[in-house]
Amino acid sequence: MTANARTGDFTGASFVRSRFTGATFRFCDMSGVTMRGVDLDGLDVDSHDLFFGSLYVNGVDVVPFVRDELNRQFPGRELQEARTPEGLRDGWSAVQDAWRTTVEGTPAGLRDVQVGGEWSLSQTLRHLILATDAWLLAGIGRQPDPFHEIGQFFTGASEIGVVPARMREPRDFDEVAAVRAERQQMVTDFLATVTQEQLGEPRDNPWGPDDDWQPTVGDCVRTILEEEWAHLRYIRRDLARLQEGQPEA
Repeated sequence: MTANARTGDFTGASFVRSRFTGATFRFCDMSGVTMRGVDLDGLDVDSHDLFFGSLYVNGVDVVPFVRDELNRQFPGRELQEARTPEGLRDGWSAVQDAWRTTVEGTPAGLRDVQVGGEWSLSQTLRHLILATDAWLLAGIGRQPDPFHEIGQFFTGASEIGVVPARMREPRDFDEVAAVRAERQQMVTDFLATVTQEQLGEPRDNPWGPDDDWQPTVGDCVRTILEEEWAHLRYIRRDLARLQEGQPEA
């Protein structure tokens, strides 16, 4: 198998009778790709941005079907789109209950195991610490230096210069669990008193204050919920593979 970290720009290219069996595409822009007469048996597509666009299979946009199925698999997930304080509180409660089940049900020996280069449970929880810091503390609270030092940044963050030098690896899982619990309580406390009027207040995008998108307080909360549900799905997928005895890489 040939591995290429960076394969270049193929915008507008055509691939005819090419073979991509077993190939992996990570962090690639596949928007607008057209496939005709292709063999898709076993094709596995995972896109966090899927629900912001369309995906046509044999002329049918399958995005609504995927959304409905995920909402069925994860009760309460639909509330990540809630527009009221009550709905957001219920959505937060649902996703925290789901996370509690997953964390408590994961054997200690699997907490730091990665599958196929994806984040382990410990790394995932650290990323959710980061997400809370970004969208609650920086986005909503406008804190200039919000990040806890054990937060897990997203891939490519170092290249764009957003990772503080003080970041470090956690001492152990107990530290991860303790900081995660603190961040969860922060969100719970904020949602306990937020009003409908406050949800509509404008804020800056914590990852790009000069960006054209100016989120509201409600948008920041919904982004936290989206992060929580998305990474819950990822880690449950990987833990299931581990429990089925599939290889880690």
